[in-house]
Amino acid sequence: MKLAILSRAPRSYSTQRLRTAATERGHKAKVLDTLRFAIDLAGDEPDLMYRGKPVSNYDAVLPRIGASITYFGLAVVRQMEQMDVYTPNTSAGIGNSRDKLRASQILSRHNIGMPATMFVRERADVLPAIEAVGGAPVVVKLLEGTQGIGVILAPDTKVAEAVIETLHSTRQNVLIQRFVAESKGRDIRALVLGDRVVAAMRRSAKGDEFRSNVHRGGTTEAIELDEEYQRVAVQAAQIMGLRVAGVDMLEGDDGPLVMEVNSSPGLEGIESATGFDIAGAIIDYVANQVSFPELDVRQRLTVSTGYGVAEILVREGSDMVGRSIDDSGLRSRDIVVLTLNRGTSVIPNPRGSRDLEAEDRLLCFGRLEDMRDLVPERRRRRSRPRMQPLDPETIPDEFTTSDSEALREANAQDAPN
Repeated sequence: MKLAILSRAPRSYSTQRLRTAATERGHKAKVLDTLRFAIDLAGDEPDLMYRGKPVSNYDAVLPRIGASITYFGLAVVRQMEQMDVYTPNTSAGIGNSRDKLRASQILSRHNIGMPATMFVRERADVLPAIEAVGGAPVVVKLLEGTQGIGVILAPDTKVAEAVIETLHSTRQNVLIQRFVAESKGRDIRALVLGDRVVAAMRRSAKGDEFRSNVHRGGTTEAIELDEEYQRVAVQAAQIMGLRVAGVDMLEGDDGPLVMEVNSSPGLEGIESATGFDIAGAIIDYVANQVSFPELDVRQRLTVSTGYGVAEILVREGSDMVGRSIDDSGLRSRDIVVLTLNRGTSVIPNPRGSRDLEAEDRLLCFGRLEDMRDLVPERRRRRSRPRMQPLDPETIPDEFTTSDSEALREANAQDAPN
């Protein structure tokens, strides 16, 4: 296997360990400076230049992209994906995990436990947001930050409002998050590789520090995770689109609470704590998966065929309940079942003899028109009472002139024809 390691820090512990592990296993590994690439869009097919020369063929790439070069780094990974170079962490997955707000939005859609979180921008919305997450103390987080940087514990409401107002004044976007007191300054880092957790450690904050990051002086100890924590860690990483990830979780009263999914987890702390050769495990995983580069189904399917992927719900009372997949009538309609979701379990490529149950969700491939009547209705929220337009003459003093004009325009557009 010929492996490219994208890194701006060739001498860092993690980069060195990955390169050494690859070399020891007989692979060719090269560390490439992410910023020295040029993306060639002029040719007949996707291509890259490195230091002014065409990039040779690589079988796989391991992105170690820092927050400061996220945009350009993702562009390089995307180009390699178009060149069918295998990467365990897709450009979309890295982008999802790097933005804390986007990551939280995605995880919340899949019922992953997280600390209560709010995102607001206007000053008037800050206090209700603090109350919505359970009141002070609260944690204020910058949307982009690593190693505990940009994470602030506000002990009371006034301090929280002041911190948020200051950050907003510098055009910073922040999350307001419930402080999970029961975690007692500790968290769990689970190293996910593919569909399993290969190592885990508990990090404990030093002294009065509430952030448990090793870079903040936190201490570490190897631990064995129970099945629930392992399941949540793997599910969170895979939902993000990551096959190599560090999943940080708090130990809440009701179970694991995911704080962050890291697409470039540092290896030094967890290898030291566990004594496990994580770098070697990553290289072995990549070598085993290198023949299966990420496929964008939307790019592979042409619109004219009328085929696509859809999720089908087995409704209570449906003729499919109690019948096997073979007897459900799906195959006769040229619908192929790719996976079966039952509760928190996912059954890939289910056998035709498997019986279906109510509330099963089937990920299927077939003609879209034939699946239309089987697709579940979109979830609808309860409608809220229509709010009366604001009278511009009664606008509070904190509104600016431009705000007033915007309200007049909105009211005019909202008026009945």
